[in-house]
Amino acid sequence: MIKRKFSVVVFDLGQVLVRFDYKYFVEKVNKHKAGIGEQFLELYKNNYHIHRDFEKGKISEKDFIASMLNYLDHAIDEETFCRYWSDIFSFNDNVIALLPELKKHYKLYLVSNTNSIHKRYGYQDYEFLKLFDQLFLSHEVKFVKPEEEIYRIVENASGFPSKEHIFIDDILEYVDAAKSIGWDGIQFVGYDDLVNNLMIRNIL
Repeated sequence: MIKRKFSVVVFDLGQVLVRFDYKYFVEKVNKHKAGIGEQFLELYKNNYHIHRDFEKGKISEKDFIASMLNYLDHAIDEETFCRYWSDIFSFNDNVIALLPELKKHYKLYLVSNTNSIHKRYGYQDYEFLKLFDQLFLSHEVKFVKPEEEIYRIVENASGFPSKEHIFIDDILEYVDAAKSIGWDGIQFVGYDDLVNNLMIRNIL
């Protein structure tokens, strides 16, 4: 059996390199008005197309925040919302520790469905992001996973054939989308499983 050659390792951000949990947001806003956090989450989930349009850069930050403050009955102001809504991240340290080793042998890219608020108030200054050759953030490239275009943008940047890319994401649909255009992919379910999958492929 001929072993597959890999040149590019592509990571998702949320729930792979960093964890996030909106319970921290709910706890903070509930201190301003009891129960408003749960009300917000219900409205947020029922109107998720607004979040997705924000990730695609189809609606402005101003309009998005206005909608979110309505969900919160204006219990907090814009600045407080941005801080609370972004204070949800924590490092997945053992996965992050793999990046310097991978960088020795592969191009490293990051592809994330994300938004300008989470970038500016949340992860923008994380040191480990400097290890990536390039970041492809949905609100900047105007496409989201699992749209084919976001994967093709990565290919155009890397200059390598589809088959030499591998994508690591916690959401199977996004992994399968990468596979459908010729990439390999690993659904992230935990550190040990990821390392095992990378070793099977002789990437680690």
